[in-house]
Amino acid sequence: MKLSKRIQEVEYSAVRKLTPYADAAKARGIKIYELNIGAPDVEVPDVYFETFRDVKKGPLPYAHAQGLIELREATAKYYKNRGINFDAKDIYITDGASEALVFTFQTICDEGDQVLTTDPFYTNYRTVFQQLGIEVEAFKTDPKEGFALPEIEEIEKHINDKTVAILLSNPTNPTGALYSEEEIMRIVELAKKHDLYIVADEVYREFVYDGNDYKSFGEVQGIEDNLILLDSISKRFGACGARIGSIASKNPEIKDAINRLCNCRLAAPTLEQKAAAKLYGIDPSYLEEVNKEYQKRRDLIYEELIKIPGVTVEKPKGAFYVMPKLPVDDTEKFAIWLIENFQIDGETLMFAPAAGFFKNKEEGRQMVRLAFVLNVDDIRKSMRILREGIEAYARENE
Repeated sequence: MKLSKRIQEVEYSAVRKLTPYADAAKARGIKIYELNIGAPDVEVPDVYFETFRDVKKGPLPYAHAQGLIELREATAKYYKNRGINFDAKDIYITDGASEALVFTFQTICDEGDQVLTTDPFYTNYRTVFQQLGIEVEAFKTDPKEGFALPEIEEIEKHINDKTVAILLSNPTNPTGALYSEEEIMRIVELAKKHDLYIVADEVYREFVYDGNDYKSFGEVQGIEDNLILLDSISKRFGACGARIGSIASKNPEIKDAINRLCNCRLAAPTLEQKAAAKLYGIDPSYLEEVNKEYQKRRDLIYEELIKIPGVTVEKPKGAFYVMPKLPVDDTEKFAIWLIENFQIDGETLMFAPAAGFFKNKEEGRQMVRLAFVLNVDDIRKSMRILREGIEAYARENE
């Protein structure tokens, strides 16, 4: 039977590509420390689950296509407390940030249009672009500079007649980079000069370390027509399985288009939206404690990585990812070897090979993305596995 050319071009996510190998290892009784995927292990606040306990039997209706008003109002209040000027009428609730990505690029791009982003970039951006027939263009960011944005002239070299939008994750998945206000304003200047959309993926907004300031695109004046802000409760509250994301925009044409797509898919989950609205009312100390925990994990994984001979790495400033270069020729082959052939006390490690995060996959062959989403004891154990695994792999391939 026929399959579409479009679906044949869609790749498996680099984050989950090794899952079949891990499943087979688990079936053999191997414990795997999973640093491949950004799935927080912090507890979701109790108030989220109280919503479900209070549900009465009876019909479970569709929510409003745009999203429940209580969730949109709660999200808008959260934004305003951070100096981000969106009202409830500007916000559209989606099935996670993934649907927000798809809806956004369905709205602003035709087949063959081009979106500009960083290199490396979040692997699932590529799968969305492949679904929609969009071309990705990327400007390089240097690991030695903490993956900071290049100068404005270098970014501008990659803008052409096909460019529709600049897509930026901040703090950044996969690198952990945090962009300064000056870097943000480079993107703003280019977007205004070339009449481009800014698609701002800010799902890691809370994860900023070392007392650094955070600048949201939503705080910038004069880009109301350009800006499309994507968000999610997945990382912020450790609620990945809730699948609640959002799109925010002041642009009336964008809002009308997103609303049509929301109506087409009917609604996001009703109960999960009710529960998500409660999360935005919790005490700010929750987010402060979560941030402290992730900074502790960031510090530990960095300290352990720099002890491993041949590893080069910069300390990330945000999100919960770090992207080191390993002393191996191909980190995907090494990752499979680790899962299938190397254990310490019946335990091994899974990470995301970085090739899938680069436009030119050859440039990421020696790098990996590690998500420091496990507790400090498990991170310490996993880094021992990585260190001794590298040594054993080198001996085996001499």
